[in-house]
Amino acid sequence: MDNRTRCGWASSGKEYYTAYHDEEWGVPVHEDQRHFEFLLLEGAQAGLSWDTILRKREGYRQAFDRFDPVRVAAYGPEKIAELCQNAAIVRNRLKIASAVRNARVFLAIQEAFGSFDAYVWSFVGGQPRINAWKTLSEIPVTTRESDALSKDLQRRGMKFVGSTILYAHMQATGLVMDHTVDCFRYQALSRGEDGVGGVGRDCQ
Repeated sequence: MDNRTRCGWASSGKEYYTAYHDEEWGVPVHEDQRHFEFLLLEGAQAGLSWDTILRKREGYRQAFDRFDPVRVAAYGPEKIAELCQNAAIVRNRLKIASAVRNARVFLAIQEAFGSFDAYVWSFVGGQPRINAWKTLSEIPVTTRESDALSKDLQRRGMKFVGSTILYAHMQATGLVMDHTVDCFRYQALSRGEDGVGGVGRDCQ
């Protein structure tokens, strides 16, 4: 780990945690399979630490067919039972079953909107929300947008998609950029680098 200033939550010194912060968190995602990956992982994280999920990320990748929603949607009871015995992931039957259910809803959203990406970005008007938080304590855990997204996904049948989980998804996939202003990643992302372009600031 170098001496660059990072968001406080990324200062643990754990290489995989630092890499996630530096390379992924807050960078806009426009690939449906990546959206599905984060939805699955964030649902698995409910009640646990994100550190736990990051350590098991490769296990999830292998267990869930590299997060292919078509393959996951086809899982039946035998596959779910098999996954419940897989020590490489969180062995919670409700979370595993919800991943399968959510994959089916995910595919239905793709069919209705052309892509999940088009659907989810509509909740922020198609552009990232660039915030300017000075401290971690300022960052909300939910917003009006995450409330609306959560409500709509639950209406469509998804599970483990509460507003807090969905705001984490929005942060991870760059729908909102919540790096604190002193973080070295803030300037790049707020200037429109790493895929962010033509955005203004919105301190909700």
